[in-house]
Amino acid sequence: MNVIARAASFATPEIPRLGSPEFRTLLQEIAAGASERDAKRILPFEQVELLRRARIGALRLRKEDGGAGVGLRELFATVVALGEADPNVAQILRNHFGFSERFCQPAPNDAHRPWARLISGGEIVGLAMTELNDRNVGGTGFDTKLSPKGDGYVLNGVKYFSTGSLFADYVMVRAQDLADRFVTVVVPAKRAGVTLIDDWDGFGQRLTGTGTTRFEDAPVRGDEVVFDDDTKGQGYDRPYHGSFQQLFLTAIVTGIIRSAATDAAALVKRRARSFSFAPAEKPADDPILQQAVGEISSAAFAAEAAVLAAADALERAVESRMDGSPDLDAAHEGALAAAKAKVVVDELAIRSGSKIFDVGGATSTKASANLDRHWRNARTLATHNPASYKARGVGQHLVTGERAPLTGFF
Repeated sequence: MNVIARAASFATPEIPRLGSPEFRTLLQEIAAGASERDAKRILPFEQVELLRRARIGALRLRKEDGGAGVGLRELFATVVALGEADPNVAQILRNHFGFSERFCQPAPNDAHRPWARLISGGEIVGLAMTELNDRNVGGTGFDTKLSPKGDGYVLNGVKYFSTGSLFADYVMVRAQDLADRFVTVVVPAKRAGVTLIDDWDGFGQRLTGTGTTRFEDAPVRGDEVVFDDDTKGQGYDRPYHGSFQQLFLTAIVTGIIRSAATDAAALVKRRARSFSFAPAEKPADDPILQQAVGEISSAAFAAEAAVLAAADALERAVESRMDGSPDLDAAHEGALAAAKAKVVVDELAIRSGSKIFDVGGATSTKASANLDRHWRNARTLATHNPASYKARGVGQHLVTGERAPLTGFF
């Protein structure tokens, strides 16, 4: 069906909001079996379907467009909660919300409405952008090509790390046309010529569908194409557009710390024996173990505070765009806030994922316990744009006044 002609189906149901009984039930259903899915590599199709039916992907859309109209603070708090329930499921939605943030917010001439109708109906969008080419540092470009054919186009290329696309209804593809113009293409995931391959073999975030996507003469209609120079403030020509995506990952990592804190407390409560030299007979009364649990819980508290503060900074940048004159200073401050949050939260998560074993002893390292998933998942997410580069960018700005990079998920 033509994207522009799609009928919004947002009359039912009402989108569950953070703190509502419906959202708490949704979280419980997603959290159920999350450790087993991680251990046995059971892809969370059922859990993503729950989110699709609940239309969680329309949280950021304005109410008049069929969404919930939530601000960035509530959105990222929601991501933290989803990350606590299952960080794989949370990451599956990352590129969807990135698409919603770029293309579904109000734009001149109502350019956002076709995409808003798509999202308001519950559809989920994945991403196919990354290529394993040998571009020079700072270079941009895609080997994936959009070529004219008849009344439309065809798409050819191979993408890697296509997170979420395996579970998505649509795939957002970054490419170039034969004149080397940058373009975004949005096509159904099941269209002929589109092949999604579940070949992600990372040690963490195993269930995100972060695999290979192949496009082999995949047909593309004209209304499924948006050239960067035609986006009017949407799309990939927006300054610091990657800050949102970066903070999304940091929010998931925060959820992982919260989950680790819960598991650490439960582990101490159920321990029947401790070390022969422990200061208390019962592990639950051991002040050293209590301290370790408290440190993980405190890390979760600090991480969430950092994420929400950065969300507030990004919100100010978003508000500055609504009048058609985006404030570059506000966008830069949002980027710096997202970077600072990542630097701090990544370290807290990796430390917390290791500390959980201090409260459980050697038995907690059993594969059946799967407690290593917290460290594995946090470590994997932290590799997305290493914190060292973020810290350097923040420090460079403070020392020399040079702004952080405009692009590259900074």
